Formats: sequence, C-alpha cells, structure tokens
Amino acid sequence: MVLKTFGWSFAVTALGLVAAVFYGGWTAFGVVAILSVLEISLSFDNAVVNAGILKKMNAFWQRIFLTVGVLIAVFGMRLVFPVVIVAISAQLGPIEAVDLALTDKDRYQELVTDAHPAIAAFGGMFLLMIFLDFIFEDRDIKWLAWLERPLAKLGKVDMLSVCIALIVLLITAMTFATNAHLHAGHADKAETVLLSGVAGLITYLVVGGLSSYFEDKLEEEEEREHEAEEEAKRTGKKQSAVLLAGKAAFFMFLYLEVLDASFSFDGVIGAFAITNDIVLMALGLGIGAMYVRSLTVYLVRQGTLDDYVYLEHGAHYAIGALAVILLVTIQYQISEIITGLVGVVLIAWSFWSSVRRNRALAAAEGGAGSDEKSEISSGV
Repeated sequence: MVLKTFGWSFAVTALGLVAAVFYGGWTAFGVVAILSVLEISLSFDNAVVNAGILKKMNAFWQRIFLTVGVLIAVFGMRLVFPVVIVAISAQLGPIEAVDLALTDKDRYQELVTDAHPAIAAFGGMFLLMIFLDFIFEDRDIKWLAWLERPLAKLGKVDMLSVCIALIVLLITAMTFATNAHLHAGHADKAETVLLSGVAGLITYLVVGGLSSYFEDKLEEEEEREHEAEEEAKRTGKKQSAVLLAGKAAFFMFLYLEVLDASFSFDGVIGAFAITNDIVLMALGLGIGAMYVRSLTVYLVRQGTLDDYVYLEHGAHYAIGALAVILLVTIQYQISEIITGLVGVVLIAWSFWSSVRRNRALAAAEGGAGSDEKSEISSGV
C-alpha cells in the first residue's frame, strides 16, 4: 500500500536529488533536501484538507488530481509562479523574467520579495475564508466544543465570514501594509494589499460557490443512495457510495488547485530564505509537492479522516493560523520553522484527541450508556 501510494514520490525524490548533484554538487543536494522537508512540513495541513474533498470524487478525478494536478502544482506553482510574479511586478516579459531568474538571482529575489505583500494578501484572504466558513458551520462532531458551539451559533448570521474577512483585510491594509515600507524600504502597499485581498476573496467565493452549487446538485442522488443502502442491508447486497463526477467534480478539482496554490505561497516565499536559485527551488518544492499529493491519496484510501475525526478540525485551525501568518508577514518576517511547527502541532494535537476519543468510545461501548457516548462523540 505504501509503495503503491508513494512510489512516484520516491522516484521523483531520487531523480530530483540526482539532478541537484549534477546541477550544483553536494551543496545543491543539501539545499534541495531541506526545501523538500520545508514544503512537506508547511503543507501537511493541505493534504488533510485535500483528502476531505478528494474522497468525494470518483476514481477518474482522483487520478486527474494525481496527474494533471501534480503538473499544475509542481511546474505551475513551484516553477512558473515565481517567474510570473516577477514578470508582473517588474513589468518584464516572460523570457526576460526567466533570464533574470537564471542570470541575476539577487535581483530576482528582490523583485519576488517586493511582490510579497500582494501574494500574502491574496493567499491570506483565500485561506482565511476557508477557515471562517469551517468554524461558523454547525457540525455534529466538535473538537474544541467550548469554542465551536458559540461560533456555530454566530454562523447563522448571513455573510458573517465575508464581513469578518473584509474587516481583517481593511485592518491589515491600514496597519501592516501601510507600515511595511518602513521596514522593507518599499513603497506604501496599502492599495496593493486591498486589491489583492479582494481578489483572493472573490476567487474563493466564485470557485467555492460553483463547487458547492454542483455538489448540491447531487443531493437527490445521495438521498436515493441512502434508500438503496437500506435496501442493500435488507437483501445483503453491497452498495457503493455515490461519488462526485462531471461538472461537480471539475469544479471541486478547480477548488483543490486554487487551494493548493494558496498553500504554496508560503513555501515559495519561504524558499527564498534558503536559496534564490530557481532551479533548486523547483526541484526541492516539487519533491515536497509530490509527497503532499501522495499523502492526500493515502489518507483517502486508508479512510483516516473517518477514523480520526478531529484531523480535519486541526487542519482548518492550521489554515486559520497560516492565513494570519501570511497577513502579518506583509510587515514582519516570521521564520518558516514557526510557520511549519504551528501546522504540525495543531494537526498532531487533533490526531491525539481523535485517538483518545476512539479509545473512550471503545470503553463506553463496553460499559457506559448511550448518554456518555453522545457526550464523548461531541468533543466535550
């Protein structure tokens, strides 16, 4: 199972490290290895969230996610994206930007750093909306019940998450963005942050809205599936679940790619703290992206999210923390170690909480009544 799921990741790792040695010797080998670990640590929460969406898709779209999706993630976000933002920010042609990345690495890094406020605002707002929509939804299973119960009640207010996101963006533009030039030596970025943040918000609303629309179109099929399952139980036949396909799966796939792009912002920017060589960045971050993809599929096939029910909660809290970190980095520099550890700690905590819940439920089934089981399952 492990070899089948992670086989391509192992192969890409070997090829990438060998290519690094040929490109820049053992020093390049070490840089690529560090970048790979950085990308995996920063994107583990991405894998958990992706798995929650991917498990709804049929086998065809899962394969598309692992093939076309990987190409977009590795070559699009880890190689083309840094060049594109330099081309846009410096008003250069694509060929000139590539030439700059290969011949004048210091200037290239400077231009990417200058574009960071726009990147952070776009990615930060997109991820913040994911987090807000999650915590304002009333869920049967609650991890931090003391916090999630009152937030679920507040979530009944229409468009609350959008209002909060816009308030956060406005505060960010008036504080971090306005003062960023004092620390970085660049022009006032308030207008840039506002425009980029609104663009991130619109992107989330459009892509997420279309995904939800087509997913809702399958509700009738799911109701029929439930009836078929009941019939299967009576007759003893096995009934498979209805999975997303067609337009619904396409927009969920699109949502996944935009989500992955938002997650990759911190990895791409953080990579410049280690190297400004675009080739080494592409190799290291590409290897990390492959493992994130494989881990996503592993979680789906093993049914890990069903067994460890708080993992998705932990991942979304990590998303919220990452959104805040991205916005703060418009003015202040935050170590990638801190960024990575926040996500790892939250997911590890949610995993351990899930283990404790499973043990408590197993013990409750042996002796406790249904009231205690209900209390445990709600995360109290």
